[in-house]
Amino acid sequence: MTRVLLDTNAYAAFCSGDRRVLDALAGADTVYLSVIVLGELHAGFRGGGRREENERILREFLAKPTVSSLLLTIETAEIFGEIKDRLKRAGTPTPVNDVWLAAQAVETGSVLVTYDDHFRRVPGLRLWGS
Repeated sequence: MTRVLLDTNAYAAFCSGDRRVLDALAGADTVYLSVIVLGELHAGFRGGGRREENERILREFLAKPTVSSLLLTIETAEIFGEIKDRLKRAGTPTPVNDVWLAAQAVETGSVLVTYDDHFRRVPGLRLWGS
């Protein structure tokens, strides 16, 4: 079973018809959208001029049978603490929302689909295209 977790920039690329992201989703049995990503998307929608349309497209995406939203758990928090500590000790600060996303990818055994290179510093993270 192939599971993928979409970063915010990957979801945006999907909506723009990005072929690489479309191919990654086509090969997945399960596509996760984190509650963290959902928050970032809703914040972006509020700042744009197409809020209602973007929210409708997101609802339709979430309604697909292979797509699931992903909540934070106690295990996520433990993995978050480990990743954040490792990155801090290595002197490689990473945006806190991305540390949460990395923790969820590790927890679920998902491949993280993202265009952000800083995720490569997270040990044990399975990255798309790697």
